[in-house]
Amino acid sequence: MAITDPYHAVRALNSYAKWVARARLGDYVIAICSAPASMPVIGRHLEPIAGMAALGVWAGRYMPDLLTSGKGRYGADNGDVRREERAQTAACLQGALRDVVPADELDAAWPLPRAFAPFLSAGAQRRHVYRALIPYGDNADQLLDVWRREDLPKTPAPVLIFVPGGAWVFGSRLVQGHELMARFAEMGWVCVSVQYRTSPLHRWPRQITDVKAAIAWARANVGRFGGDQSFIAVAGCSAGGHLATLAGLTPNDPEWQKDLPPGADTSVDAVVSLYGRYDWQDRSTLERARFVEFLERVVVKRSQAKYPEAFRRASPVARVTAAAPPFLVVHGSRDAVIPVAEAREFVDRLRAVSPETVCYAELPGAGHGFDLVDAVRTGPVVHAIGLFLDHTYHRRTAPVGEAV
Repeated sequence: MAITDPYHAVRALNSYAKWVARARLGDYVIAICSAPASMPVIGRHLEPIAGMAALGVWAGRYMPDLLTSGKGRYGADNGDVRREERAQTAACLQGALRDVVPADELDAAWPLPRAFAPFLSAGAQRRHVYRALIPYGDNADQLLDVWRREDLPKTPAPVLIFVPGGAWVFGSRLVQGHELMARFAEMGWVCVSVQYRTSPLHRWPRQITDVKAAIAWARANVGRFGGDQSFIAVAGCSAGGHLATLAGLTPNDPEWQKDLPPGADTSVDAVVSLYGRYDWQDRSTLERARFVEFLERVVVKRSQAKYPEAFRRASPVARVTAAAPPFLVVHGSRDAVIPVAEAREFVDRLRAVSPETVCYAELPGAGHGFDLVDAVRTGPVVHAIGLFLDHTYHRRTAPVGEAV
C-alpha cells in the first residue's frame, strides 16, 4: 500500500519522530551516508559508503580497547615473546586436532611462513575462480563466486561455502578467505564465496537469510560445477564466523527462509569459525555493552529491551543443540575486537551437548583478522582447516564399518 494512505503515513511519521528523539550525531552521519545507496541503478555501488560510515562512527569506541591490548607488546624486549607465540601456532593446531586427525597426518610437514601478508596475494589467488558473479537470489547484491580446479575429476567434490566478515555492514566476497579457498581448490574441493546484503541499508536478519539462500543454492545447484551436493561445509571470519555458526546451528529454520522455495535445504555438514561472534545478548562488560549498542543502532535497528527475542535468536551460544554438526573454532588469545572469552564460552556450551566433533584452537598472541595480515599463522591455520574438513568429509562418506 502506498505511503499516501493516512494510516501508513501516520505510522511512518511516528516512527521517524521516535528515531529523531533518540538519534545521536553518529546516527545522522550514518543516515546521510546511507541515502545515496537508495538511489536507483547506481545505489548498490554506493552502498559501501554507508558501511564505512558505520564503522568509522563506532571504531572510535573500540580504540581504547585496541590501544590497551597492544600496550607493552611492541617494545624491543617483547620481540622474542611475539616470535615465540607465533612459533607455537602449529603445535596449538595439532593439539586441537589430535583426537580427530590421524597422528601421521598431523606430524607431517606444516606450511612455512610466507614472505608477505596474506591479503597481498588475494589478486593472484583469484585465478582459482571458475565462475564469478553468479546470482543466488533476485537482489542484485546476492552474488557468489565458484572456485575450483579446471581439471577437477568427474567424481563429485566436497563443497566449502565461505562467508566473509565485515561487522555485518560489509559482505564482499573480495579479498577475504582467498588463502583458504585457493588451498581448497588445489585440494580438489569446490568453494563458493558468498556476497550478502548488509546494514545499515538492509537491517538484520537479511544477512543470515542471504547466507541461508546461498546454502540452499549450493544444495540445489553446485552439482553443475562438480560439487557433491550431499556434503557442504561452511566457514567464515568475524561476522562471517557468526553467520556460518548460526547457519550451522539452525538448519531449515522457517523464520529465516521464508523467501526460499518450499523444501529448500539450508543444513550444513560442518562449520569452521575464525574469530567469530557468538553472543548478541550479554551486556555484562563495557566491551559487550558497546557491541550490543552497535547492533541496536546499526545492524538490528531495534532495542534489545523491546525485542529481546531477536537478539537471543541471533546468538549462536543460545542456539546450541545436540544436533549441531562438527565444528572447528579458531580464535586469537589477544583479540581486542572479539575477546577470546566469548569463543571459550561458546565451545564449552557446544561440547556439553553435542555428540559431534568440536575442535578448538586458541592461538597464542593472535589478534583479530590474523588471516589477512599474519604471514606466519595463516598458512598453518588453513592447513589445519584442510585436515579437519577433509577428515570430516571422508568420515561422513566412508562405507559403514570402514575405518577413517
